[in-house]
Amino acid sequence: MVLRFLSKYRDTGLLLLRILIGLSFLAHGLPKITAGPLLWVKLGKSMQFVGMGAYPIFWGFMAALSESLGGFLLLIGFCFRPACLFLFITMAVATTMHFNTTPGDLYEKWDVASHAIELGSLFLSLLLIGPGKFSVDRE
Repeated sequence: MVLRFLSKYRDTGLLLLRILIGLSFLAHGLPKITAGPLLWVKLGKSMQFVGMGAYPIFWGFMAALSESLGGFLLLIGFCFRPACLFLFITMAVATTMHFNTTPGDLYEKWDVASHAIELGSLFLSLLLIGPGKFSVDRE
């Protein structure tokens, strides 16, 4: 098969993916953590779209923590699967929020929600694959 020789670099590919996505989520999450309670409430209100409207400040903080701490854990490959699970849940809530708040037809809703859907798919896949051998977890 064409390019089959690349399969020996599977763990290197996982490392590269973990580093790039981890840094990206760390960069997205840290400003949300440091922004404080006003932003946390705004983020936490997204939970109303999954039937949990109470305690928006808590849910917003948890979303910001999932992105920042989850990004760091992804980066180093420690507690990898729990981090992927929390990041997947965060993206699932974001997807639900986008579908419920975006006006227009399904195509317009999909266009806005697609980034969260793609990242959620990535985290679900990584949850199943694991971090690879170049990680603190060393699976």
